[in-house]
Amino acid sequence: MPSSPSPSTSLVPPSHVDSTHLASDWGGLLTLAARAIGVSEPNPRVACCLMATDGRRFEGHTQRAGKAHAEVVALRRARAEGAQLRGTTAYVTLEPCSHHGRTPPCCDALIEAGVARVVVATLDPNPRVAGQGVARLRAAGILVDVLPPDDPMARASRELNIGFFSRMIRGIPWVRMKVAASLDGITALPHGESQWITGAAARADGHAWRARACAVLTGIGTVLEDDPMLDVRLQPATRQPHLVIVDSQLQTPPTARLFGPPAHSLPRQIWIYCAHDKPVEKAALEARGAQVHCLPGPGGKVDLAALLKDLARREVNELHLEAGHKLNGSFLREGLVDECLLYLAPTLLGQGAGLSNFGPLATLADGLALRYVSVDRVGDDLRIVARRHGRDAFLDSEDWAPPTP
Repeated sequence: MPSSPSPSTSLVPPSHVDSTHLASDWGGLLTLAARAIGVSEPNPRVACCLMATDGRRFEGHTQRAGKAHAEVVALRRARAEGAQLRGTTAYVTLEPCSHHGRTPPCCDALIEAGVARVVVATLDPNPRVAGQGVARLRAAGILVDVLPPDDPMARASRELNIGFFSRMIRGIPWVRMKVAASLDGITALPHGESQWITGAAARADGHAWRARACAVLTGIGTVLEDDPMLDVRLQPATRQPHLVIVDSQLQTPPTARLFGPPAHSLPRQIWIYCAHDKPVEKAALEARGAQVHCLPGPGGKVDLAALLKDLARREVNELHLEAGHKLNGSFLREGLVDECLLYLAPTLLGQGAGLSNFGPLATLADGLALRYVSVDRVGDDLRIVARRHGRDAFLDSEDWAPPTP
């Protein structure tokens, strides 16, 4: 799985617990929360550590949607070990939920267990929570501490859930554009050959990034040229991301491989977005299990901005854009890409399709400014993660949240 930042800020143990008994720190708790990547979606990735009065600790992270949240997992483990829960302290990487969703409120579970103190890394941006979890715990007489928004752990917890925070605050998913190319930026030869430019290690790593997304998006050009599955095959998986196809004219063949069973026998939904209502083609695709949605935009194309809002309503946190240079260019041209995931092979291919097709630009200043997040070797290839400047600014504060005294 892609690595997550691990801040060094230590947990501050409550006064009745000797700090020498605390084997974990906030960084370790964040690492535990990262185990929920590819598991808990669309729910956020959360970890909880219960510190019992006898110094024992019990941990858990969020399970699959509809299953136990981190706090409940930790409580169950403590009960299984016969721990005394009354008077314990709970450390959680995200504010405990206070509403009935797929599961009952975690606040109620902590209150019923007799937890005395809860330390929260960051508040939940979900409008159904957003400070109400903290208020509910305090109303029950529980001491609640919330880390300052600029605390390294608070920021790191939000970073781990960048898609969830994006959906709740911006109303759209976090869009990550993945491209595999030669060192001179070629993604396919002039006659279309593109498999494979990068090596096996890079391809497997790319599947790990697919796995963490709620949905993978591609265009009709890729469907017709490559007949891909676009599922998670090269990594272990407990869920498959949904598949989104941008297909203005509804040209997706009902016989396409993508309608076959995904790897690991895990189901997924297929959402096809078109710009023209074609009842015959729509019926044929729906007969294969796809959902077809018409979102016409300018020039007879799909309205991509409206598509992102619709995907947010479908609980898509991170959107993995894996398409050709034309659709990549459309997303970039409309300012809809937040982050680039680039795999570069140590090969020069000369002519061919590039990373994206947008422009021409009038001046160099019109270029899309990025900042490097990471540059790593993956097998023989380079993996570069770069973000649009300022696109993650919503992670830097909790201005959206009510005050928590």
